[in-house]
Amino acid sequence: MSDHVPEELLSVAAALLPGRDLRGATLAVGGSHHVVLLPGVAVVRVARNATAVAALSRRMELLRRLGALDLPFAVPRPLSDVVRVAGHTAVALSWVGGTPAPRGGGGEPEHLAGLLRALKGVDCRDLQGLLGAAHEYAGGDRWAEMMERDVVPRLPRTWRSEARRRVGAALDLPPVEPSLVHGDLAGGNLHWSDDGRVVGVLDWDLAQPFDPAVDAACLAWHGWDKVAAAVDRPTLHRAWTWYLTFGLEQVAFALLNGEPEEVVERHSSVTAAWLERTARMTRPGA
Repeated sequence: MSDHVPEELLSVAAALLPGRDLRGATLAVGGSHHVVLLPGVAVVRVARNATAVAALSRRMELLRRLGALDLPFAVPRPLSDVVRVAGHTAVALSWVGGTPAPRGGGGEPEHLAGLLRALKGVDCRDLQGLLGAAHEYAGGDRWAEMMERDVVPRLPRTWRSEARRRVGAALDLPPVEPSLVHGDLAGGNLHWSDDGRVVGVLDWDLAQPFDPAVDAACLAWHGWDKVAAAVDRPTLHRAWTWYLTFGLEQVAFALLNGEPEEVVERHSSVTAAWLERTARMTRPGA
């Protein structure tokens, strides 16, 4: 998060939110978007690459559909059309109240369980044509191939067999009935009330019909002890299995977005450190 917003992005925000005072604006930078934040008012998402540009209209329609459902939490609501301003593709969204929980904080098991139930209860047929593919940002249908061919060879030799083992374990999971998966249900994407309820879910870019255990794995942001208390043992096993692949996907994402080689190498180094760190973790529920 930065208090400095470049003038060109302020100009985009001004075009999408005419008459708004932008003096309190801050900037968040994600892998696919710059996000200009006006606390309590609105946010402006500005696509950073061609993939984000191509998907922005579909993702905004997804938010409109989700907002029309009877969900027990708020979803950002588009306040403008997707527009092209000064060479940037952008959209304004409503502000969602609440506060993100710090890593390891918040997220009592009953609230995590309720959130997972709410997502699983959505009929994906109501979102036809608006959801992405499973693993879309890390290869989609080619996920396993990308892991083996493009990601694993970039890792230090000492960690390649472990990376292959983790991918294989995920591929060997028995199939489950797909349901709505948010795909990044952690950190700043969950807003909480002062009394510990989920009041907002942001950033639905990775929404997909897939294994709901992926979202359970993301909720480990709040602690695996809380996830273990929120789900049954089969879901916990699946969540842990998927969790052990998450760090590998960052390398695939960088490759698919055409990042420079030095950036890909940096992601590979971070992934190697993540493999070492997670290899020391105790399996939840053991």
